[in-house]
Amino acid sequence: MELLIKLFENILVLANAMSFYILIGLLIAGIMKQLIPDDFISSHLGENKSASVIKATIFGIPMPVCSCSVIPLAKSLQKEGASKGAVQSFLISTPITGVDSILATYSFFGWFFTLYRVVTSVIIAIITGILQNFMDNKESVKAEESTCCSSCGCHANTVEEKKGFSSKEALKYAYVTLFGDIYKALLIGLIFGGVFTTFIPKEILEPLFEYQFLTYFAVLVIAMPLYVCATASLPIAAAFMLSGMSGGAAFVFLSAGPATNTVTMGVVAQMFGKKALILYLGSIASFSILFGYLFDTFFGKLEILNITTEVEHFSVLDTASTIVMFGLIVYYFIKNR
Repeated sequence: MELLIKLFENILVLANAMSFYILIGLLIAGIMKQLIPDDFISSHLGENKSASVIKATIFGIPMPVCSCSVIPLAKSLQKEGASKGAVQSFLISTPITGVDSILATYSFFGWFFTLYRVVTSVIIAIITGILQNFMDNKESVKAEESTCCSSCGCHANTVEEKKGFSSKEALKYAYVTLFGDIYKALLIGLIFGGVFTTFIPKEILEPLFEYQFLTYFAVLVIAMPLYVCATASLPIAAAFMLSGMSGGAAFVFLSAGPATNTVTMGVVAQMFGKKALILYLGSIASFSILFGYLFDTFFGKLEILNITTEVEHFSVLDTASTIVMFGLIVYYFIKNR
């Protein structure tokens, strides 16, 4: 019974640390969805060049989508004629650089780690996309798309007129569409984080954490198949760090996990083939370890984890936000039974 109470308290600690930022991030995402034209990205990414990869990464930054909803967007980009590299860079960077993910990362790890995560994810996305386009020799696809556009104008009428700003639609997108995408993964992430903190003693993990690169590879094995989105992975990473894991190893988990879960792997393989999937996974794994190592080497002494482990130290605003967040989670579980 005592362990169950401790588990509940640890879940509450993680929820209180992020709930306010989740709710605010979703609201900003809903507002941005109203301000950004629907065809903003798809109309710029058709060329099979490095420029399309950079555009995909940069244009993906303001897009308010999570790891779950980025998959259908990636498929639509492919149908619109975006290059393989552009779609892959979009898949990697967009969930991590979304405003909700940025604020949620800040809630646990502060601005420095948040900025490091965003910048490095952009670099990983661009390099992966450029490598993919460089290795892609199937110029016939590009030729067919250019013929289609010149002869029949198949994309000429795809641009839709953007409607005026709607507060109702912004709120609907934030707390219905987006939250409806992440509520299960968010709850799973909180439970996993709580279980990890409660039932796995720090003393058991300390020997593993002493071996830096072994820790990185162990984290990759855990992160890659796990279907937890960029935001929901944060409480798990925080739990890892509370148990003694380095900031660099936590970075590896947060960098590799959202872009390499089993669902995304299947989508990349289905859209682009097994060779593209191998390149995709290899690039993400390699650069995640590299940037994790660089973080531990140069910034390992920084105190980046900024959450309290005492429930009573949270403010009324934190508690109210947690109640609202869990209320939404319960609502969507009942609604989608």
